[in-house]
Amino acid sequence: MYYDAIRNDHGLPHDPFKALVAPRPIGWISTVDRQGRPNLAPYSFFNAVCERPHMVMVSSSGHKHTIANIEATGEFVCNVATYGLREAMNLTSAPLQEGQSEFAFAGLTPVPSVAVAPPRVGEAPAALECRLLKTVPLTDLDGRAVDQYMAIGIVVGIHIDDGALVDGLFDTARIQPLARLGYFDFAAANAGALFTMRRPRGGGNGA
Repeated sequence: MYYDAIRNDHGLPHDPFKALVAPRPIGWISTVDRQGRPNLAPYSFFNAVCERPHMVMVSSSGHKHTIANIEATGEFVCNVATYGLREAMNLTSAPLQEGQSEFAFAGLTPVPSVAVAPPRVGEAPAALECRLLKTVPLTDLDGRAVDQYMAIGIVVGIHIDDGALVDGLFDTARIQPLARLGYFDFAAANAGALFTMRRPRGGGNGA
């Protein structure tokens, strides 16, 4: 099948876009507002976008508390959500009132960060402390606002639980990070899903 993605005339029971761009890592984003009140929410429009310096982006449908807090303070933390934390992660997606703590709602431990004000999730095996580089209000092809907002942050500090390291490597299979698929589906990386490939050698400058 083929359909016009602008008109979104797929004729299917549900829009397949998120199922096609999958799996997507979950950015479990902690922030604080101007009053210092913590907020925690999962975002599946999240990924690394630069290697040096380390940069990540998170994109929000609507100007929600997370984006508002990032813009207000210039800081956020990306916590690694795992299979063992799946229920708590899901609870933090609840639309709570402004100022109400998702940490408390989900029974999670806020732990002070080192370089930024927002706390990290104490139960998470890793966390990236970030400072805002820029926010980008997204538009359509005609430049019209679509109420979608992307924040790009530079990673200024990284926490890794010692138990997640094996022979000096972060053991992804051991901690089983969560990823979002389409619809209401999630996946977790595990040893059975892992395989290794080496890049081929060539004489050019790269891909």
